[in-house]
Amino acid sequence: MSQEAVPEQAREPSVPEQQGPPKGLLQQMEELMAALNADLTQLDADLQQSTTADDTATPAPRPPAGDEPTRF
Repeated sequence: MSQEAVPEQAREPSVPEQQGPPKGLLQQMEELMAALNADLTQLDADLQQSTTADDTATPAPRPPAGDEPTRF
């Protein structure tokens, strides 16, 4: 995969400003998992929507049965 295909935010992770005491490792992991879960949920919704849109499209016509190559 070339670097151009990688989104800008994936190449340069943002550093959140610290407000209050530093977070523990467990809390950071929970926040990352929650963000990942939200991203995966959105991706699933997008894929479901695109699959539904593809189902409504007219399928390509199949060639007549006599035109299919013989398989050995």
